[in-house]
Amino acid sequence: MKHKHQRGIIETVVSKAKTMKTNVSHKFTIGLLTLSSAVLVGGSLLPGVSRVLADSFQDQINTLNAKNSDTRGLVNGLQAQASSYQDAIGKLQQQIDGIQTSINANLAQQANLQQQITDAQNQIDQEKAYLANDVKSMYVDGTPSTLEVLATSKSLSDFVDKQEYRNSVQNKLQATLDKIAALQKQLQAEKTQVDQLLSEEQSQQTQLASARAQQQSMLNYNQAQQASYNAQIAANSQQIAQLRAQQAAANHTIGRDVVAGDPGHGGYPAYLDNAQQDTIVDPWGMYNRECVSYAAWKVKQTWGYMPYWGGSGNANQWPGDARAASIPTGSTPQAHSVAIWNVGAFGHAMWVEAVNSDGSIYVSQYNYDYNGHYSEMYVPASQARSFIYIYFGG
Repeated sequence: MKHKHQRGIIETVVSKAKTMKTNVSHKFTIGLLTLSSAVLVGGSLLPGVSRVLADSFQDQINTLNAKNSDTRGLVNGLQAQASSYQDAIGKLQQQIDGIQTSINANLAQQANLQQQITDAQNQIDQEKAYLANDVKSMYVDGTPSTLEVLATSKSLSDFVDKQEYRNSVQNKLQATLDKIAALQKQLQAEKTQVDQLLSEEQSQQTQLASARAQQQSMLNYNQAQQASYNAQIAANSQQIAQLRAQQAAANHTIGRDVVAGDPGHGGYPAYLDNAQQDTIVDPWGMYNRECVSYAAWKVKQTWGYMPYWGGSGNANQWPGDARAASIPTGSTPQAHSVAIWNVGAFGHAMWVEAVNSDGSIYVSQYNYDYNGHYSEMYVPASQARSFIYIYFGG
């Protein structure tokens, strides 16, 4: 029957709803996040922490970025879980609505059957009244004896006629009453069946409503966790913005006359240039739109080869990495060399576009403003002499 099929579906849905409760309480209730041993430093990936200088702006920023990355992973997991809750809630609501439609139909049938039962009873009462008028009160309120009928008869023939009439009326009354009573019994049986079906459906609906409330509760908890994690991300992002502003201020102590320069951004690959900063690792293991990523690209573009330093390479680490790779370094500026200035704890890398007769240099760079933008600038000779230059061209 239809209601048995519905019961099977409901039991399956409720079972799944209970199962889905499994790990929400322990899978996502994480306080402080445990960071991986791989730390992002100065725009590059450093496999360990032995070379990281403490208290640098970039180290703090990378730690916060790592926390945000892990927290976003949790939020994504929560969003997927929330989607499954929403799906379960939707299916449960469909079941509830379907049963409610069936309940409404059965309530209408129940009312109709009750009306038919009432109509049948009224018909019985009417039939009794009609027959009573025909046979008068003796055929309804009491049955006269044979002697009484005989005593009131004028003749034997009259007696037989009265007796036959009496039997006919009684038979007609009995047949009518039996027919109506049978109909009434049938209607009552049907009503009993509908009553039972309604009781089962109402029980199923209560069970589904309980399961739906459980799913809604878990969804609400899930969404509260998402809000908490998003608040953590927002707080970390605000702190990152402050740290970037501090580092940008440190960067601005070098050079002057900063301009947007080449609209083509020095030929820096579009897939790295157009992506959000620090979202893509370039071919040399460095994050996009960082000063070291751009410098590595210019070396490759100009000289045809850029060593892969395994993802390590804060700007202030490049001179040591270059010497270890037998690439010469020095303090004399040369065009198409990489200039390193040890500002802050991780340094800044610039590509030397030109060297002027007064010893000043003109450079192109990324992330001077610490927002991942391309720029060009003039550096006075007094500062240019403090840079370390890496001569990738020999």
